Amino acid sequence: MKSNQEDYMKYWRVIRQFAKVRYELTQSDLDMMFFLYSEKYFDRAKFAEYDTILNWDMNRFESLRARGWIEVFRPKLKNNKALYQLSIKARRVIQSMYRKMSGEEIPTSNSFNRMFLKNVSYTDKVYRDMIIKMNEAIKQQRHQTPE
Repeated sequence: MKSNQEDYMKYWRVIRQFAKVRYELTQSDLDMMFFLYSEKYFDRAKFAEYDTILNWDMNRFESLRARGWIEVFRPKLKNNKALYQLSIKARRVIQSMYRKMSGEEIPTSNSFNRMFLKNVSYTDKVYRDMIIKMNEAIKQQRHQTPE
């Protein structure tokens, strides 16, 4: 499905919720990872630059490191400060989210998407229903013949 420029973000909220649930991330974690995605390497100051506009969490950097979303590229050495990068895992999540915004379907298998398990919250059920509708719309648009 080729998304029109006007509807590229149509299902952003659904995709975002899927990623938050699937990867156990917060909205601020995702926002930070999107910011850092285009930075090949970054230091703590670059991280802090964007962190100032997110919900306050003094442990965000260490939490993302501990959970494997950020990794050390170059440790601190004498006069050189440490440099970091998003892990392969983090880059793959962001790439996956971009693909979904471009029209890739969200998996509905309960082994991949826990929103499709039986005993989930009301919120997960609502998003699950929207994922099904979104996937149907994507399939329908993919099979439309050009005019």
